[in-house]
Amino acid sequence: MVIFMKIICDTHVHSDNSFDGESSVLEICNAACEKGLNTVIITDHMEAPDIKLGDKSPYGNMKESISKSVSDVESLAFEFKDKLKLLKGMELGEPMHVPKLTKKALDIADFDFILASVHNLKDMEDFYYLEYNEKNVYPLLDKYFDEILDTAQNADFDSLAHLTYPLRYIYERTDIKPDMDRYSEIIDEIFYTLIKRDKALEINTSGLFKEINSTLPGINMIKRFKELGGKYITVGSDAHNCKNLAQGIEEGIELAKTCGFEYYTVFENREPKLIEIWY
Repeated sequence: MVIFMKIICDTHVHSDNSFDGESSVLEICNAACEKGLNTVIITDHMEAPDIKLGDKSPYGNMKESISKSVSDVESLAFEFKDKLKLLKGMELGEPMHVPKLTKKALDIADFDFILASVHNLKDMEDFYYLEYNEKNVYPLLDKYFDEILDTAQNADFDSLAHLTYPLRYIYERTDIKPDMDRYSEIIDEIFYTLIKRDKALEINTSGLFKEINSTLPGINMIKRFKELGGKYITVGSDAHNCKNLAQGIEEGIELAKTCGFEYYTVFENREPKLIEIWY
């Protein structure tokens, strides 16, 4: 299905049902209408391995928070139907760590969109909390991209989130600029896997407003995905409040066009809808 008109969609948004979210779904809807968005997908955090911890999880009760997120979206989707398309999503973290818990997460609701991410390696803290130095950067990135490949090959998802996630923090806290050519072979394998499985790659625009000063991934990787035959690109702000909602989205869409994409993608009922890029 192809839609021909100027449509601005943010496919990666966190409400206060995420442990680090600041705005309610209602506040996000009102802000989206003010900013002229057509579609918002609420993708609250689900760190799948933490389901077993219940209320003892440092991120809160994952099952309860996602159930509340879905309920909020369902109750407001009809109210805003003439102004905004509001869809049910989930950012599924670490889907390969404990597959049976990942299945429980996916069974919580009939989601429109599943965004897969790796925020931490098994038995380690989120990359946000790690300290980086010349000795550990490459071993961490080696393991990270191995897990991303495993996720791309085996997880149930629609789009792969912020491919270069650890760089967001390495750039913020150190003067280290990892040589990403070292990972060109495995990144190609990740891209071939996404293409073969009809999965999307996310252009995450949050990095445009951080020290890395780039989308995640950056232009060279997005171009490479297209060169290899990539079809589906989603664009998400990774906003955790109304202020950052849709921040960088038009820049991300324009970047997709620069890299050769004529369409970007929104998933509804887990099915891709191609939206023409108007630039």
